[in-house]
Amino acid sequence: MKRIVYVLMVLGVMVGGCGCSLKKKLATNGKNMVDGHEYVDLGLKSGTKWATCNVGATKPTEYGDYFAWGETKPKTDYSWATYKWCDNKKTDIAGNPKDFTKYVEDSTIGLVDNIIVLTAEDDAAAANWSSAWRMPTYDEFVELVKGCNWEWTNDFNDTGVAGKVGTSKANGNKIFLPAAGDYWDTHFCNVGERGYYWTSSLGNYSTRFAYNLFFSSDGIDRYEIGRYRGRSVRAVLK
Repeated sequence: MKRIVYVLMVLGVMVGGCGCSLKKKLATNGKNMVDGHEYVDLGLKSGTKWATCNVGATKPTEYGDYFAWGETKPKTDYSWATYKWCDNKKTDIAGNPKDFTKYVEDSTIGLVDNIIVLTAEDDAAAANWSSAWRMPTYDEFVELVKGCNWEWTNDFNDTGVAGKVGTSKANGNKIFLPAAGDYWDTHFCNVGERGYYWTSSLGNYSTRFAYNLFFSSDGIDRYEIGRYRGRSVRAVLK
């Protein structure tokens, strides 16, 4: 009996002594990595797994890149004039384009194709990470919001980065979304105060709009906004 206890004690010392290296191994090669990107299982009913950092970022506290909806590369000017999916040669009285070339349900503002969810080639997550990843749909963001308890922080893990922490109601795992702000034309706005994350879903109000997740210290919700805006992308696994 003494010999068994001694062996267990030795094993305990060995595991305790190499804890840091084991932790590092899990962070780089563990079961929660797909194609070099980490995910968290929040125990959601759909089984959707969420990335732990934004597209263009290497850790949860980095803002990452900003994309117009349906575009896969960041840029310096996020406006209708530079938006990929309209020719911007026909506009209404307010200057909004009336010649969209993809993701169109309204014949008065473009060629109707009735595509309401981003295809893989226009998905910033799939294009920049791998085909295993994609942008979340509106319904998946609804599930994320409802499946977690959300808390605002001004200083996530002593990094000085503000954002929302979601704690899963199912298993207690956490996800952090930094308040990365967004781009409107060439203006970088609301950084550290608000977060805006694109879904892959076209808006219902207008073909010009797409759904995104919005949050601040006051709350978290989903709404529609012009597709030209430069906003964050948080990927999910297919």
